[in-house]
Amino acid sequence: MYNLALEENNQIILKETEKNILNLHKNIKKNEVKCFLSNEADSLDAYLEIHAGAGGTESQDWAEMLRRMYTKWASSKNYKYQLISEHKGDEAGIKSSTIKIVGNFIYGFLKSESGIHRLVRISPFDSGARRHTSFASVWVYPVIDESIKIEIQDKDLRIDTYRSSGAGGQHVNTTDSAVRITHLPTKIVVQCQNDRSQHKNKETCISMLKARLYEYELKKKEQKLKNSEELKSDIGWGHQIRSYVLHPYRMVKDNRTNFESSSPDKVLDGEIDEFLESSLYKLND
Repeated sequence: MYNLALEENNQIILKETEKNILNLHKNIKKNEVKCFLSNEADSLDAYLEIHAGAGGTESQDWAEMLRRMYTKWASSKNYKYQLISEHKGDEAGIKSSTIKIVGNFIYGFLKSESGIHRLVRISPFDSGARRHTSFASVWVYPVIDESIKIEIQDKDLRIDTYRSSGAGGQHVNTTDSAVRITHLPTKIVVQCQNDRSQHKNKETCISMLKARLYEYELKKKEQKLKNSEELKSDIGWGHQIRSYVLHPYRMVKDNRTNFESSSPDKVLDGEIDEFLESSLYKLND
């Protein structure tokens, strides 16, 4: 059709076939990406955990920017997300945050986001307008469903309760409803404070712990753990998977795939699909 329209110089048919070819290419790419999401846990929902690195307010503000990036991405896809736990920064931003994202193949799409994310910018908190480098970590775990059995023994758990708090140190309630659970054999810690009921927060913690243990065993089974605990203890130089540069030039670059974007504002507004897809291609090389 395109070749015939080209011979006859039929601009209407040319535009129509060009549009159809472009749509066909997009659909082929979508289906190709779906073929990569065939691992055991890829179809599951995900917990996304963000931690600010060293650097106080700078890194805490960066952690909040990352949380916004992922929630904007989820909203643009009409995925539902829920804030599970969050600790505000002393002046701005967040020290840590855990959100649950629900949708088709969420874990498969987001699993490659685990790692250290680096930001370079002119600091809005520096009166001298100097350039700062900030780090934050992102860790993604699958939300396991009822068909996957994870056994947790009571003797392996330490359960602590504390008072939920919001911004500015104001108490959400006056009871110790927030729950923190430590799995002693693996040292995995989960916490939840989003509900007024201690019982419901404990249920959420147990669900998160099962997800973490499942992911832990999955990575070990696939021999892809790659010293993640060591990375978590050093949120800084040499470990970043992606750099977001706002000054002196503007670029976002994934250090694993070398994929780049010259539109960091769009990326930070949640337009991360190209980075997610490039990671999937890389994983399936």
